[in-house]
Amino acid sequence: QLQLVESGGDLVQPGGSLRLSCAASGLISLDYYDIGWFRQAPGKEREGVSCICNGEADTYYADSVKGRFSISRDRDNNAVVLQMNSMKAEDTTIYYCAAVYTGAGGSLEPYEYDHWGQGTQDTVAT
Repeated sequence: QLQLVESGGDLVQPGGSLRLSCAASGLISLDYYDIGWFRQAPGKEREGVSCICNGEADTYYADSVKGRFSISRDRDNNAVVLQMNSMKAEDTTIYYCAAVYTGAGGSLEPYEYDHWGQGTQDTVAT
C-alpha cells in the first residue's frame, strides 16, 4: 500500500518561498505514479495546484500559481517537490499530495487520485 508523507509546510512572509516534499514510505517508487499537489482552505473545495505525470513528460499548473510554483521529481529521495516562490496571502492553506498509478489518471482533478497524504500547513503572513 502506497503511503505518502508531505513535509515543508511553514510560516513565510509574502513574496517568500517554500519547498514542499511528498515522499513515499516503504520501497514503492514514485516513478510509477502521477503525483498531484492540491490545497484546500476551510469551507472550500479541494483545488488542484500542480501535477507531474507520465514520468516527467507532463506538468500542469493551476492558473493561480503559474510562473510562481514548480513541480519536479527528486529521485534521490523518492519524492516529488513543489517549489513555491513569490508566495501570496491567498496561498495560505493546507497542501496535500496525491498519487495515482501512471496511465490511470493524472490531472488537476482530485477524483482521479486514489492515494493521499495527511497534508501540511502553509501560512503566508507578515
